[in-house]
Formats: sequence, C-alpha cells, structure tokens
Amino acid sequence: MNTTHKIAIIGLGYVGLPLARLFATKYSVVGFDINQKRIEELNEGKDHTLELDDDILQAVLINENPFTTSEYGLYCSSNLDDIKEANIYVITVPTPVDKHNRPDLTPLYKSSETVGRVLSKGDIVIYESTVYPGVTEEECIPVLEKVSGLKFNQDFFAGYSPERINPGDKEHTVEKILKVTSGSTPEIGQVIDDLYKSVIIAGTHLAPTIKVAEAAKVIENSQRDINIAFVNELAKIFNLLDIDTHAVLEAAGTKWNFLPFKPGLVGGHCIGVDPYYLAQKAQERGYHPEIILAGRRLNDSMGQYVASQVVKTMIKKSIKVNGAKILNLGITFKENCPDVRNTKAVDVITALEDYSLEVTTYDPWANEAEVYHEYGIHSNNSLDDITEKYDAIILTVAHKAFLELDLGNFLKENAIIYDVKGILDNCDARL
Repeated sequence: MNTTHKIAIIGLGYVGLPLARLFATKYSVVGFDINQKRIEELNEGKDHTLELDDDILQAVLINENPFTTSEYGLYCSSNLDDIKEANIYVITVPTPVDKHNRPDLTPLYKSSETVGRVLSKGDIVIYESTVYPGVTEEECIPVLEKVSGLKFNQDFFAGYSPERINPGDKEHTVEKILKVTSGSTPEIGQVIDDLYKSVIIAGTHLAPTIKVAEAAKVIENSQRDINIAFVNELAKIFNLLDIDTHAVLEAAGTKWNFLPFKPGLVGGHCIGVDPYYLAQKAQERGYHPEIILAGRRLNDSMGQYVASQVVKTMIKKSIKVNGAKILNLGITFKENCPDVRNTKAVDVITALEDYSLEVTTYDPWANEAEVYHEYGIHSNNSLDDITEKYDAIILTVAHKAFLELDLGNFLKENAIIYDVKGILDNCDARL
C-alpha cells in the first residue's frame, strides 16, 4: 500500500474543485477535467461557479505536476498522462436523470473508464457522486476491472464518500461539513477515513460498507424532498382556504420539534434528482416507493401551479392576461448561486408562456449564454436591459440583490407582485 498520497480529482465542477483545493493544502493534487476551457479558466485562477474565491483558488495553484516534484498544491489538467502517477483517484462527476427521470450513469461509466486506463496496483478509487446503493460495486468496479485488467480488492481498492456540497453556501464549506466515508475492505475504509479526516475539520463518520454510505447519501435529499412536498401541499390547501401559509408555518414553528421547511420550487442536481435514484433501485427489486414518488410528482408540479396562481391573481385585479408582460426575477435553481442545472424556474416561465404571457427574465447571477444553451430562454443579467413596465412581477428565486430593488419602478399602474419565496414585505400574493 502506498503511504504517500498522490490524489487525482476527476471532475472539477461544484463538487470536485472545492475538494481538490482542500486536499491541495496538504497533498499533491492533480485536478482532471475533459473540458479544456474549464482547465484554462482554473489555471488563470478563476472559477465561474463562484464556489471558490479567486484568492483562495490561486493560493493552492501550481504550474508543475506535483507528482513529479513531490510538492503539495493543485495542478489542473485535461491530459490523462498527468494523473497516471496518482495512487488515489476521487471521482466527482454529475449523476443526472434522463427525460424520463431514469438515472443516467453515463458520466460515471466514462470517468471509470478514464481511471481504469491509468490504474495501478495498490491504488484506491473513491466515488463521491450521488448514486443508488450498489452502483459503486456493481456498476463502476466492473468497468475499472475490465479497462485496467486488475482485480478488485486484490490489485486495487475502492471507497465511497458522498459529497455534501451546498452550492452558493459560503458558511458550510466542504471542510466544515461532516463527511461520511467507507471502503471496500475494513482496512481501506480506515485509510480513506484517515485521508478525509486530515482535511475535514468537522470530522468524519466511517460507515461499515460502501452500500450503507451510498444509501445514507441518497436518503438525505429524499427526506428533504418529501418534507418540501408536504409544505407545498399545505400551501395549495391553505390558498384554497384563504389562509397565509407562511403565517401558519411561523406559528407552528414555535414548537421545539417542528421542522422548518418552506414551500417552493424544488430543482437543482440533488433534491430534485436523488429520489429518482432510490426509486429506481426499489423498483428493480419489485417495490413501488409510493411516498418518494408522490413527493416527486407534487414538487415537479409546482411550476405549473405557480403560473396558474399568477394568472388567477391577475384576473382578480382585472388585468388582461393574453399578451400581458411579465418580469420574472431569477432563473438559477437556488438563491445567490449561478447554477442553473435542473432549475424549476423554467417550468414557471414555460407555463406562463402557455397562457400567452410575454415573459422577461432578469437574473444577475445566471450566465446568459448557458441559460440559452440549456433552455432556449433569453435571460438578462443587467438591469440596463430591463426598460419596460410590466403587468406582473414574479420573484422566483430569493437572490439578495432582489431585495434591494424598488419593484415599483418596473410596474404598470395596475399590476401585481407574486412572491414564490415569501421574502418580500409587500406583494399581492405568495406561494
């Protein structure tokens, strides 16, 4: 077993980059990504995901491969040869679902093939991507064995340590979140646990098996999804009863053990996706997960519901709906973050357009080109482009920047404000 850790991080996105930066404060690290544009950006000391401030990234960047110089720091590359001297590979690629909400393991398969081409005896491969129980050992390990020609748990070993990155959160950074770890043997589990423990100040929890660690990760976000679905259903009920949902939740929240969830749109690459991974595995074993899928159905319906409530509120104020102009505030999947993956703000926009409304979107955090590439929607990230007066404003995402706006400057004389997130003091209606 190698005693000097040389770490290769495969995938330098929202998860991989912060982890690579953290390991680079104590170890020799090469960050590998197939996106050459991303590598060039990082080598210039900039991170468009905004997970790392430029000075923090630049503090660990080095210009030479540390595996050859034995110094610690982060070297970013798209060249496979640059990671072949690693003895620990950490795979942090996305695990999305397809258009039918079925798990898409393609990024995992491809990254496993990549690692398999450079894998050597004694190496450890750690997966951080969210998966259903069994993926590491039943799907990924066979790929590593086939490509490398090495034998699992004899020539090389594996582990699973699920990511807990919260995009846009500058308080709960990777080193401040307790890390679950696991290994393919008890001894390897301890090696992996010690590795993470050396950089995670919040500590670690060594799970007894890889499958336990996989299951723990996938239920974290499934639990949140179900709880949000519950309050979304409450919002629908209380709207019918003409009761302020947020006032109800505030009152109920005075009890010590009431869980403080709020209604809203559930998107992103975790809460809106992970439950489908667990559901898939359950269905393979002949069990239909009713609560998990019911929660998913309800949360996926909220974009259409919000649009219908906006139209209903407009009609009550005698605003002509057909051809009305709407200003939508926010298109990222969450507040104060540029990530637009699986954003449900798009569902609201699409549903409003189905009512023949003209929607303009403003989001200072979102990349305009990325939004158009992903969704075919023109998003504005400058107020200079917002020159009209609107029949309605919808606050879809709770960016702090929106609280500083004087929304009255963008409204026609007879207009409405609809607050999806419940953060505005003055609005005509909210979820």
